[in-house]
Amino acid sequence: MQLTLAASKRDRTRFALLYMDLDKFKPVNDTHGHAVGDLLLKEVAQRMTRRVRESDTVARIGGDEFVVILRTIDSDQGVMQVSQSILDALNQPFYISGLSLHISCSIGAAIYPDHGEDELSLSRVADGAMYQAKHNGRDRVCLAPTGS
Repeated sequence: MQLTLAASKRDRTRFALLYMDLDKFKPVNDTHGHAVGDLLLKEVAQRMTRRVRESDTVARIGGDEFVVILRTIDSDQGVMQVSQSILDALNQPFYISGLSLHISCSIGAAIYPDHGEDELSLSRVADGAMYQAKHNGRDRVCLAPTGS
C-alpha cells in the first residue's frame, strides 16, 4: 500500500482499500479439512483477481481475510460496483474435491484521502467498515462514512 499511497499523493488521485472477511469459511475448514480450505482460498483469490484491473492488488493477509487495493478510482460508485462484482463472484458455488461449497464475503471500503491520509488510518477505517458489514448481516459491502 505504501507505493499506492505515495503515487496517489504525488498524482493527487484517489484509491480504495477493501478489507474482506469470508463468511462461512470456518465450517468448510472444520467439516472438510484444511486441505480443502486451502484450495478454496486459492480459488477465492483467483475469482477476486478476475474482478479487478491488472493495476489493482489482491492479497491475503491471513486466515480468511483479504485486502484489495483499487488504484486511481473515479468515484465511490465505482468502488461499490467492483465490490458488488466481487460479492457476486464469491456467491457462486465453488467445486473443490468433488464438493459444492458455498461461502460469501463481508467487505469494508475506505477511500484515500476521504477516510484517511496514511496506511494506519485507512486500514483502521476499512476494518471498521468490514465489521459494520458483518454486523448488518454479512454478504455485503459497507463504505465507510465520510469523516471516519
